[in-house]
Amino acid sequence: MTKQTFSVGAPCERLDVYLGEKLGITRSAAKKLIDGGTVLVNGRAAKSSHPLREGDSVEAAIPEPKKLDLTPEDIPIEIVYEDDDIAVIDKPQGLTVHAGNGNLSGTLVNALLFRLKSLSTINGVVRPGIVHRIDKDTSGLLVVAKNDAAHLSLSKQIADKTCCREYLALCEGIFKQDSGTVDTYIGRHPTDRIKMAVLPEGKGRRAVTHYTVLKRYDRGFTLVRFRLETGRTHQIRVHCRHLGHPIVGDPVYGSKKQKFELNGQLLHAFRLSLDHPRTGERMTFEAPLPAYFARVLDVLEKGGTR
Repeated sequence: MTKQTFSVGAPCERLDVYLGEKLGITRSAAKKLIDGGTVLVNGRAAKSSHPLREGDSVEAAIPEPKKLDLTPEDIPIEIVYEDDDIAVIDKPQGLTVHAGNGNLSGTLVNALLFRLKSLSTINGVVRPGIVHRIDKDTSGLLVVAKNDAAHLSLSKQIADKTCCREYLALCEGIFKQDSGTVDTYIGRHPTDRIKMAVLPEGKGRRAVTHYTVLKRYDRGFTLVRFRLETGRTHQIRVHCRHLGHPIVGDPVYGSKKQKFELNGQLLHAFRLSLDHPRTGERMTFEAPLPAYFARVLDVLEKGGTR
């Protein structure tokens, strides 16, 4: 059993949300740990909804993982970097990161089990090695932990906002401002449970996205760079919709009438910066735009820019 202790630096949200961010696991997974009695606040058991205060000590004992039932699969993936602690993957569009809803095959995790000798166990038997994720139809970089120590380090960097994740997206319409920050609350859509939505304060979790316009196209599109400060489900996609500029090709939050032949949104995780879990070295990785994304930009370039 692995034990990890955190000191709360400032008054914050409920225990399950805090623990999920610190350990890099889902809120439901954190709740299971709490309900199982392996999480203590100031030496005492607490409920998932327990509000944390500055100076609180949170101790989490993570049980040994159950036997893994997922099957390694020879799915082609591009490993940008690999050592004994981490692997950085350039995920293609159309590949789901981990199993869910009874689907235990054809995911990035299946490919990782085939390619890598070891993966961290903190996120359970269905998500070994997965510290953070990107949507199935979003392409680009994500880091995988090959052991539990690396996983805890990377999760802490994400929670402390020292791990920088940057994206490129082609959005519908023309952004008026050259740069800005979207600061809202995001949660499950009240009527469509497949979607996420911007909600009133207290109804969702805080989501902060910074953006910079790179190019405006005369045909009514804007190429934008996004930097995540938080990492909520569908965050950039929801924020683009909220701004009135949904991402081109987005089947959930975009326009029903698509202007290009695409299989998903033009959203690419192009840059990832982190401190190496073992050496502390600052590392930055970049992934070029996939061919289908570059093709659309080439078409727009020929139509002129402004």
